[in-house]
Amino acid sequence: MKKLIERLLIFIIGLPAVIALVLFLPFLHNLAMNIAVIILSGIGAVEFSAMLKSKQINISKAESFILGAAAPMAMTLNVSFGCPEWIITGIIMTGALWAVMSGVFSRSSEIQTVLNKVIGSFSMLIYPGFFMLWVVRMNLWENNYATLLFLFLTFACDSLAWLFGTLFGENNRGIIAVSPNKSIAGFIGGLLGPVILALCAALFFPFIFPFETSVSSLLLTAAGLGFCTGIAAVFGDLAESAIKRSSDFKDSGNIMLGRGGILDSIDSIAAAAPVFYLLFNRLSLIL
Repeated sequence: MKKLIERLLIFIIGLPAVIALVLFLPFLHNLAMNIAVIILSGIGAVEFSAMLKSKQINISKAESFILGAAAPMAMTLNVSFGCPEWIITGIIMTGALWAVMSGVFSRSSEIQTVLNKVIGSFSMLIYPGFFMLWVVRMNLWENNYATLLFLFLTFACDSLAWLFGTLFGENNRGIIAVSPNKSIAGFIGGLLGPVILALCAALFFPFIFPFETSVSSLLLTAAGLGFCTGIAAVFGDLAESAIKRSSDFKDSGNIMLGRGGILDSIDSIAAAAPVFYLLFNRLSLIL
């Protein structure tokens, strides 16, 4: 019951905050939202570093934050401030070079762990950093409702997966070793949520989709978009569960009431962002 109340509080507070951030602060291609993505990605990387530490991979919190924030920060410079696209490649490559070269400054007692540190640094540059970059890139569309739709699709996936798992998952858990509490019912709910929401968006808010097509084709396209986004979100959640189980962590942190840490809250968003962006962008070009 306590967890349910905490989740409801997060929903009641968080949903209006997300809507306000996306729709009512559009300045400089949603700079406020982009900054939020940078911060969340950086904190997520710090939480990731705590898990890596359990495997004797020691990366400082400051270094972890910078690596996690680097990719979305680079994209923000391009999207919000009009910096040339090479700045994105430049910043990401600088992070990659640091990941490789940082071992040069290791003390003699740390030489044996240099490879672990290189692998850990690369991991944080990519996850959550590079994945969260695509959330920022969505703001190039100048279609804030599409960005909001993406966020709602991932929220629907997480929320219905949890609800279906709680209500109907008692006798069908344990199908996935990395997350034994996950159930078939929760998996079904996690896919139904974004599909239903995408269909409702296509029916009642068709202006979100810049596709010149018939109603039936639009509904089919929306359902496919919701399904693919849902699949990616589910696997993003499972991937983070595998990382946590490997490091003996129950939650990535304790910042978010009823959810754990920041990484627990953005794992689905990070995995689904490139899928949604590439599909939506491609459909906008060919339909």
